[in-house]
Amino acid sequence: MTLYRLLTGGDDSAFCHKVSLALSKGWTLHGSPTMTFDSTSGKIVCAQAVVKTIEGKTYSPDMKLGEQ
Repeated sequence: MTLYRLLTGGDDSAFCHKVSLALSKGWTLHGSPTMTFDSTSGKIVCAQAVVKTIEGKTYSPDMKLGEQ
């Protein structure tokens, strides 16, 4: 089964660490990162999709994807 996550955060080192942590847990990048400007907060927001294939499990909406 392939799992999908969309990581989001501000344009800062915390977002980079979030993506790096996912990569260290076996997730792989899926597509290019995206950025947009949030006019309400006045900040740039980043997003990066990641995927991971796991064996022996069945998908459930109750899964905590960050723990996989």
